[in-house]
Amino acid sequence: MYSINDIVDYIILKVKAEDNDASLINLKMQKLLYYVQAWSYGIRKKALFEGDFQAWIHGPVNKLVYDRFNSTKCLYSEINTTDVLNNNVQLADEDAEFVDYILENYLKYSAAELERLSHSERPWKETRGGLNPYERCDKVIAPQLMIDYYGEKWEKLNQ
Repeated sequence: MYSINDIVDYIILKVKAEDNDASLINLKMQKLLYYVQAWSYGIRKKALFEGDFQAWIHGPVNKLVYDRFNSTKCLYSEINTTDVLNNNVQLADEDAEFVDYILENYLKYSAAELERLSHSERPWKETRGGLNPYERCDKVIAPQLMIDYYGEKWEKLNQ
């Protein structure tokens, strides 16, 4: 299992290597990380990296990654290669292919679109329960919710 910071660095390096002008704001990074982990649970039935996601107002957020960038960036700040901690991050080929597959499917969306998408899905909604849209929440989205929801979606995609 990888550290979440290795996956963050992999995503930054991958996105910026392919197109240095590609937008990768903090909010978008949070959603991309969430979808990598959520689909890993749904498809593989296990986490790809260490770290939980809380059901925040703007969608799923990992607190460690939030804290990593919070001192220098807001949710709408651009993340660049200068923000990488490990320029030599290594993923196993199978895991790199998996992350690349998720990025292929989600990178095309803006941060706001990814936020709306995550807000429409059961794991975030159920974790927040009856809270209003602007009410603070630090409840962790349970891995089992992701396993069930994204596992179902994966099965339907492969029928």
